[in-house]
Amino acid sequence: MSTEKELIARSGSVCELCGAPDDLSVYDVPSSPNNERIYICATCKEQIEDPEKVDMNHWRCLNDSMWSTVPAVQVMAWRMLNRLRAEGWPQDLLDMLYLDEDTLAWAQAAGDGEEDEDAVKHIDSNGVQLQAGDTVVLIKDLNVKGGGFTAKRGTAVRGISLVHDNPEHIEGRVNGQQIVILTQYVKKTN
Repeated sequence: MSTEKELIARSGSVCELCGAPDDLSVYDVPSSPNNERIYICATCKEQIEDPEKVDMNHWRCLNDSMWSTVPAVQVMAWRMLNRLRAEGWPQDLLDMLYLDEDTLAWAQAAGDGEEDEDAVKHIDSNGVQLQAGDTVVLIKDLNVKGGGFTAKRGTAVRGISLVHDNPEHIEGRVNGQQIVILTQYVKKTN
């Protein structure tokens, strides 16, 4: 039996992380000691490979898949929860998740969730670290240059993106227009 057929049988023809039935493919779990693979959907694969495209709500599925008996699925659940742990709910799930010693070592081998001391950190006006996809609220009226309007204090900016080379800038959509906002004028919402 081919590897893909084995994975289809094991997964029941659904994504082993989120349960989606469409656009499934084999995914090689990085740093696997035995070239372990899982069967995942295109959405999970895209978000695993490109952290900028992560949708926090999509990964609430890990509440179920982290209990899988398949070590490769446990490892990927642990890694994604570690990446997202600043959100609060992933840390709660991590606190419940038990991995045996070898599986935990494998999960940690990719370095997910480890702080990079040289990484650019975006900090809001209250000192809270911002992540791509967060929702922030403006704490000051801001004149939008070239936009012809003022972004009012209290305006929620959803799904922000981070400017990777400048820790003081984030981008978000206000009044239908994509603008750059200084982090000192926003606060993260929960």
